[in-house]
Order: sequence, then C-alpha cells, then structure tokens
Amino acid sequence: MKAILIDITKCTGCYNCQIACKDEHVDNDWLPYARPQPDLGHFWMHVAERERGEVPKFKIAYIPKPCMQCEDPPCAKAARGGAIYKRKDGIVIIDPEKSKGQKKVVKACPYGCIYWNKELNIPQKCTFCAHLLDKGWKEPRCVDVCPTGALTFGEEDDLSDLLKKAEPLLPESSTKPRVYYIGLPKRFIAGAVFNPEKDECIEGAKITITDDQTGETRSTL
Repeated sequence: MKAILIDITKCTGCYNCQIACKDEHVDNDWLPYARPQPDLGHFWMHVAERERGEVPKFKIAYIPKPCMQCEDPPCAKAARGGAIYKRKDGIVIIDPEKSKGQKKVVKACPYGCIYWNKELNIPQKCTFCAHLLDKGWKEPRCVDVCPTGALTFGEEDDLSDLLKKAEPLLPESSTKPRVYYIGLPKRFIAGAVFNPEKDECIEGAKITITDDQTGETRSTL
C-alpha cells in the first residue's frame, strides 16, 4: 500500500509541493482519475501554517496536507454508486463521472482535503498522482520537488522503520490514514530566567515545571 511520511521538522514552508501540485493538475485532464483542478480555491496539497506562542517566544510549523488516503475513508461511505473507490495500492480515487452532483462528500472528509469544483459539479482531491505512478514514476510531484526531504513516498511496509516514530493527523478520526507525520506541533513553554541582583538573564539554567493536576514534570535539556 502506498504511503507518504511527512517530517514537519524538515519542512521550511517553501510551498514547492503546493505549487507542483498546481502545475501538475491545473488545466490538465488526467482521466480516469481526475479532471482539471481550478486555478483558484483548490489546494490538493495544502501547506497549513500553525503558529504558537507570542513574540519573542514564537514558533511556526508548516504542515503539508494531501489527501490522507484512508484505509477506512469516510468520503467513500458518503458517496453513492461507487463514486469513490480504492485502488489495489490503497490510493482513494473520486471518479470524475460517477461523482457528479455529490457535494456532500466534501463535508465527509474530517481533514478538509476534498474540494468542490463548481464549474464541473464534482468533488476533487489529491490522487497521489496516480496517473504518473501508472506511467512508472516512483513518487508524486509533491514528493519529487521537496528540496529538504520532508516528504518520503513508498510502500507502507518499506517505510515501517520510519513509521515507528510517526503519528497520524487527527487520530481521533479513526480513518487509518496512510499519510504519517513526524514532529507534529505540540504545546511548548518558553520564557527567560532573570537575576535581579546582576540585572541580567541567566544562561543555561535548568527549569522544571510540574502539572498541578497530573503531577507530571518536564525539565529543560
């Protein structure tokens, strides 16, 4: 089964993946997998920005979001007449012909990765560039253009060692996605230790905090 591993710690927010997706799909008809992507409004590979903290203690993470290619896709359950199906390699496809008028499948995706094409009257999303894989390409365009190696594509079994360190997006959705993440942004605590006698900040101080409710402690490195 095909899968993508996305390492957030390596993503610099260059948007190459998002641009490459546009280049591959806008004005290009890749039947039977996809009709052309609109110029505006669709991001089949969307780089989301997650901001945390306040200046000067501030962090930003870039989270590339293609279709999660779920093992148990909610969109397929919402579709009628076999409009959404899975290939043998696990890639979930929205049939451009059978899905006409089925706008409700857009809201069925918990990840917000399905878009409505008003002009064609169909739902659309990332296909893992299935048309290229069928031609012998080793990876989708988004993975091919990533300059930092933040995106890795391959067979799920071949990526098993790397996936041990990864986690899914929105695990509570229970969709069994085949897009995995390393370094998803978590809560963080930042600050400075000040010595009023010397009127300066202390460098290299070790700080320990305790959660009053759970008793859990965390220390700086």
